[in-house]
Amino acid sequence: MGGQLAKSSPNPYARRGTDAEKPYQQTEREVYADLVASQISEESRVLSESQNLYRLFQNTSEDEFYDGIPQYKRSSYQRSRSLKANKVSDAGPPLGRAPSKGAGRTAEILSTLGRSVSSLASIDGLASGSSKSNEISIIAFEVANTIVKGGNLMQSLSKEGIQRLKQVVFAGEGFRLLISPNQDELLKIFASDKREELKGFSSEVVRFGNQCKDPQWHSLDRFFEKRSGDRTPLKQLKEAAEIAILQLMTYVQHTSELYEKMQILDRLEDTYKLKRLAQQLGARDEGVKVLSIQLKLHKKVVEKLKKKSLWTRYMEEIMGKLVDIVLYLNQEINYTFGNPEVTVEDNAILGPAGLALHYANIILKIDSIVVNPNSINLNYRETLYQNLPPSLKHSLRSKLQAFHVDKELTVAEIKDKMETTLCWLAIFAMNTAKIHHGFGWVGESMNKGREEKQGKMGIERIETLHYADKLKTEAYIMELLVWMNYLVSQSKLSSDGTKPDNPSDQPKVN
Repeated sequence: MGGQLAKSSPNPYARRGTDAEKPYQQTEREVYADLVASQISEESRVLSESQNLYRLFQNTSEDEFYDGIPQYKRSSYQRSRSLKANKVSDAGPPLGRAPSKGAGRTAEILSTLGRSVSSLASIDGLASGSSKSNEISIIAFEVANTIVKGGNLMQSLSKEGIQRLKQVVFAGEGFRLLISPNQDELLKIFASDKREELKGFSSEVVRFGNQCKDPQWHSLDRFFEKRSGDRTPLKQLKEAAEIAILQLMTYVQHTSELYEKMQILDRLEDTYKLKRLAQQLGARDEGVKVLSIQLKLHKKVVEKLKKKSLWTRYMEEIMGKLVDIVLYLNQEINYTFGNPEVTVEDNAILGPAGLALHYANIILKIDSIVVNPNSINLNYRETLYQNLPPSLKHSLRSKLQAFHVDKELTVAEIKDKMETTLCWLAIFAMNTAKIHHGFGWVGESMNKGREEKQGKMGIERIETLHYADKLKTEAYIMELLVWMNYLVSQSKLSSDGTKPDNPSDQPKVN
């Protein structure tokens, strides 16, 4: 197996042997034989027990046979079992066997063997450890973003998240009118989104693993692919992932603070350089000494935050936690939603057609006019009309000319009528704008995290116009445009007593 028996922390992703490691494995066996021959050759019984233990340690069962794909035999949640099953210690005999006089001696030999093999591997450049690793440093902010993605995924798949989805989100009128009245269909859409998000998250974890100097974290994509079908929930894995995300999010919080302080430091340094330059050119001292003191103090703050944040961590330190999270999310999605279904891109919905954000902006502009119709001039409305997609622009003129009401309505009545649609459609539009413009870095993610602690959850893509039916959405927008025009006319009449616009006064729609 090429495993190391040194006293360093156990490798949860061991057994990644390749053909290149076979000479190293042979060297390990030779070292073991020399140690056994030199230290216990006088006691045949102890020698026999040691050899049996060695064979037990070296043998690889059929399900552990290396097939070129990284294996996850010893995750952090299995560590206690792993230690009992595979590690010889002074605490007791291996695999529940009765203790013997040679057991302690055997453990001592294997401990020495581990130290020898560790040293040998270091010479050959095969050993892992922080001595060969680099600090995460400047990519700490990128790593923090990835951690936040994993945390958001875990939150959306939590019991509370799914309950909110079924009882609150899908109960909204907009889902029935724009997407589907069938909750099972909505859940399938949600599950597809979660799988897509997990794919993006795991690909980033794979990329970080490939950046590690320790080769045990390389090529995790093949390992994740092998485990992609896991669906049996494991309590230990769930607990490990929850503990991991709590620890990592603590680092993320400090990393977010570090980012803010580093930006302030950059501005202070620029200001200080300019003042120093001006001073050298003969300008009066404008607080250069005070600024210098502030600069030194702020540098100390930044250095302290670096030590608390991801900046001074090693990538190898967090990889095990990230892998635990990926495996847990994969199992949770498969267990909750079953096997993935093949989805087909449908241009009848706004997202694949590339229209979701465009339509959201139109809806939000209409909403702003409804809130304060008196502040909107004719040019603003013309701009709105000219930015309409061709399918809406083509029929708007005739709709405006054909519009009539049996009884003249007040401004308040018109607003109330429009509000029955805007109360849910504007929320879809706002969510669409937020999710498109909200891909900021970790600072914004942490702000969202603070909102979620106050009872708010992250916006899911299904809560936007992405999956909205194109024709249905256009029909609602058209209705709002017609009523908006009537609202502006009536508002103008009530505010200054002028005659409402007639069709010839309507904004031009080419």
